[in-house]
Amino acid sequence: MSSWALQPQQTVPAEPLAELSGVSTGRGLPPLEGVTFRLRPGEAWLISGPNGGGKSTFLKLLRGELSPTRGTRRYVLDGQPRSSAVRAMRALALVSPEQETFYLTRDWVQTVSDVLLSGFSGDTLRLWEAAPEALDRLAEVAEQLGLQHLLERDFRTLSHGQRRRALLGRALMPRPVALLLDEFTDGLSVLARKELRGVLETLVAQGTALVLVTHRPEEAPKLSWRHARIEAGRLTADVPPPVPAHHPAHFKLSASAPAGQVLVQLDQAEVYRNGHHALGPVDWTWREGQHWLVTGENGSGKSTFARLVAGEFHPALGGRVSRPFLRRDLLSERQRHIGLIGAEIAIRQRRGWRGLDVVGSAFGGTEGFAHPLTDEQHQQVEALAARLGASDLLTRPADTLSQGQLRRLLLGRALVHRPRLLLLDEGLDFLDAATRSGVLTLLGEMMALGTHLLVIAHRQEDAPPGLTHHLELGGGLIVDRQKP
Repeated sequence: MSSWALQPQQTVPAEPLAELSGVSTGRGLPPLEGVTFRLRPGEAWLISGPNGGGKSTFLKLLRGELSPTRGTRRYVLDGQPRSSAVRAMRALALVSPEQETFYLTRDWVQTVSDVLLSGFSGDTLRLWEAAPEALDRLAEVAEQLGLQHLLERDFRTLSHGQRRRALLGRALMPRPVALLLDEFTDGLSVLARKELRGVLETLVAQGTALVLVTHRPEEAPKLSWRHARIEAGRLTADVPPPVPAHHPAHFKLSASAPAGQVLVQLDQAEVYRNGHHALGPVDWTWREGQHWLVTGENGSGKSTFARLVAGEFHPALGGRVSRPFLRRDLLSERQRHIGLIGAEIAIRQRRGWRGLDVVGSAFGGTEGFAHPLTDEQHQQVEALAARLGASDLLTRPADTLSQGQLRRLLLGRALVHRPRLLLLDEGLDFLDAATRSGVLTLLGEMMALGTHLLVIAHRQEDAPPGLTHHLELGGGLIVDRQKP
């Protein structure tokens, strides 16, 4: 071959946007140890691992919210090497449950427009008048994600799935070079997951890097994923992909026992949230022997419906809710006899309260503290915590836990007092596959012991066998009822 012949072109890997070399942290339980990881433009990483392994801590470390105690962290942004994370926290955009909690716990109105515009300026809250450039970007992102009809809504009145969509919009506002998504698909309906998968696939095709932490790999966009696993604070890169689960496409109902006495009755019930009409008018009856499945798109009123049934919301004038199974329909009585799990409950419980107090508070119908437990109650808490893999969490403050660990405690709180009614609003979100399987078994046992179940779910695999009736909501109204 002559010396001037063309040689095969060598592909030079792009400089990493972010690079961790032997990094450890002093925060997180467990703390991260010896993490080495590189994120290049256009790469897609899927991160798996059990609850409490350190996945969310890893995202914060990669983005720059946490500083290494050992090792080095380096960024290459705008073509310039950087060791400071100041620029990275805008260039690497994060969508996490903690962000949702922040906006839900503000005591003033933050519209969806406010939330998105805060992302454009790099602030947590919208502090400035929006420039024309920001408003143009707002219109572009709102159209991309189908948020136009929500822009003037108070963020606190959105459904869980709508809030996730809005937070993705906030992350996209500054045109980030990478998206970091923490359990992003939880709370999203089938249609919403399909729509947003398409958005993410387009972004990666345009060169945006993506890091997705998930317990449900089957819901990930169709991308050329690289896989990593985090367990006990250790990251292992380029592992075999997790085996995706395959589930039946449709919910199935079981035959019900003869309908007994009325447990809950809704008559012309309507609910307004911060001036927004969220539900109703609804007429509905829950009787002994019935176990309900509730479905509907994001924003259809499902969570509002569950909180109305549980007594957290009250109907507007002219509507009525009755619970004949209670001796006195007081808040403390409702909390003693009705178990409820949902996003708002998790936010209220994410404080410095010990896990023991979170679970034990169910016996007294309280939140944040538990009356002194009897020996029998203490044994019940410990036995249920062991079933849920949460024994080591009973002495931990709730605000130090991962979302999956906190969800285990909330399940314990909802189940430990063997409630007459149990309402699960996407109750299996944030749980790893092994824990979800154990919880479904436990729910079947509770139903056999006399607990009546109402399950709000977007996924067939999150509904235990034995549900007898199906209610579908749309636009705050009942659009379909089914029974076997």
